[in-house]
Amino acid sequence: MKRLHVLVVVMALSICAIPFRAQLRHPVVAIIKFVKGKKTVGDRVSQYGNAVHTRLAPLFASVKVAYPPRRVTLVGLKSERRFQVWVSGDDGKWTHLCDYPILGMSGVLGPKLREGDMQVPEGLYKLESLNPNSLYHLALRVNYPNSQDRLWGKQDGRSELGSDIMIHGKTCSIGCLAMGDQASEDLFVLAADTGIDNVSIILSPVDFRTQRLPAQMAPLPPWSVDLYETIKKELQKLETPH
Repeated sequence: MKRLHVLVVVMALSICAIPFRAQLRHPVVAIIKFVKGKKTVGDRVSQYGNAVHTRLAPLFASVKVAYPPRRVTLVGLKSERRFQVWVSGDDGKWTHLCDYPILGMSGVLGPKLREGDMQVPEGLYKLESLNPNSLYHLALRVNYPNSQDRLWGKQDGRSELGSDIMIHGKTCSIGCLAMGDQASEDLFVLAADTGIDNVSIILSPVDFRTQRLPAQMAPLPPWSVDLYETIKKELQKLETPH
């Protein structure tokens, strides 16, 4: 009952704080997480692991890769609204495991440039951490901005690049990728079992293996040519799935 009262108060404060959300976001989030309770990554793996393993086992058996894999590459394709999972076993060969639909994201094709632009980043990233207490069920944190993002920001005179880019559950998102709760459980447990240091992330405007950028796009920074060439080369290391 006490937590229910706290939750009602938090909801009221959240509504009142809308005009000041940038300043108050972190304290409000902290209170909501307190109400929900604090879990560890291990807790979530124990909670969802059996169901996830049951869902993933036939997929790994079909591609003949042992679980957990040695490495994982996650590919977010913005135009296609598709999220691919690629795995590599002892032989080092990349194999397409499965796809998930991206259920929610904001912005348009093109890289993220600044805080509040609502853009999903584009580039080559690492999995920075796992969040077992996300407000969006479970979340994987992308290491945006990475060193290249900071370098281009400095070159352009941009300092407020944004942060807190997640791959998470639920169906709506601003600047992140919302995958739905079940998909977020699969990705969370897979990343935890594989080890986050062995997970790479490619975020691309389109699948450069099968198509080009649309002719009609908003103006892009000059360095985007180099960015997209780098993304293309990484995607070409992965066979185009049937």
